[in-house]
Amino acid sequence: MNAAVDPPTCQDVAALMQSLGRAAVGASEALARANTAAKDRALGAIAVALRARVPELLAANARDMEAARARGATGAMLDRLALDETRIEAMARGVEDIAALADPIGATVAEWTRPNGLRITRVRVPLGVIGIIYESRPNVTCDAGALCLKSGNAAILRGGSESAHSSRVIHACLVEGLVAAGLPAACIQLVPTTDRAAVGYLLSSMADFIDVVVPRGGKSLVARVQQEARVPVIGHLEGVCHVYVDRDADLAMARAIVKNAKLRRTGVCGSAETLLVDAACAATHLAPVVRDLLDAGCEVRGDAAVQKVDARVKPATEQDWYTEYLDAIIAARVIDGVDAAIEHIGKYGSSHTESIITANAATAQHFLERVDSAIVLHNASTQFADGAEFGMGAEIGISTDRFHARGPVGVEQLTSYKYVVHGNGQIRP
Repeated sequence: MNAAVDPPTCQDVAALMQSLGRAAVGASEALARANTAAKDRALGAIAVALRARVPELLAANARDMEAARARGATGAMLDRLALDETRIEAMARGVEDIAALADPIGATVAEWTRPNGLRITRVRVPLGVIGIIYESRPNVTCDAGALCLKSGNAAILRGGSESAHSSRVIHACLVEGLVAAGLPAACIQLVPTTDRAAVGYLLSSMADFIDVVVPRGGKSLVARVQQEARVPVIGHLEGVCHVYVDRDADLAMARAIVKNAKLRRTGVCGSAETLLVDAACAATHLAPVVRDLLDAGCEVRGDAAVQKVDARVKPATEQDWYTEYLDAIIAARVIDGVDAAIEHIGKYGSSHTESIITANAATAQHFLERVDSAIVLHNASTQFADGAEFGMGAEIGISTDRFHARGPVGVEQLTSYKYVVHGNGQIRP
């Protein structure tokens, strides 16, 4: 289904979502039995379709962009929404990268033999049907669909209204690939309405069909999903990411990493939102790093020490330390060493991604061990918080949960496991 249904009645939404759920369950059973070759053929055909439909994709995206500008969307929102030939090619390559990954389904995680002769094997299996709710970025339609396909899961995708035209064309490419490989088109379904009631119904009334929900979007969306979902949720609420410049940091490295971590793409969840600078190197490191940001058009909100280095720095409030800006804004403060940085991150952070810049291996190890975030880096930009950069092909999102999946949620993280036990007549005494 690709046509919009606006505005449907409550009964229409319920009937629509029920039909999607039933189709997804049937498709998931077929997909769970599909061999690796069939899944990879589908992924290859998806990549071909994406490249063949570049003009159609660009035209659809132009409609989404025009509507977003008319609504007064921010620069960060427009950046997340925009597609060009480079980004479409990146989507196609990402699908091919997923195809090149080892198939996790049926893989042996562990095996052992008990004293009574029972042979026990733990093997990976699909989760089943995954509901994915997301905003803005049309590429999520592609990434999520491809990852679910490779991991043997059926997907029900509900993209944001702002990317509806782009997502419909991308979904058509996904269906084209499935059909070309002889797999059910219902393996990847796109909710064909922008009515917000569809989200509420998916969260509250589809536990018979959906096994897990993955939200990807702003704080309000993720909070709603976590509050209303009647099935398990994999996701993160915010990406309040930090870069700590230690007293033993190389200045040139610090300047390059901080600027990249904040400004490469400000609208991604791995963008640095807080800069922490060790007081022991503030005299040499603080001003160059802060001025690089300011000169590049980034607003800096700093404590008293940071404000002294440049008149353009605005005063930081307590709320700034908690804020995920997703824009060209960063909060900055001077702290007293690595333990103070760890304490700040523990108080204000969101357990997403943090980086330390230092030439001192012992200090780096201390930071990496003590900071309890999904991703911790040494001498590298927080913008590497990305499944593709981790070699996963792509990811549905970065999980800050402490159960099932943490960090980039890729193919392997979209599986569970079961125990297979072989005996030769054993009975339990």
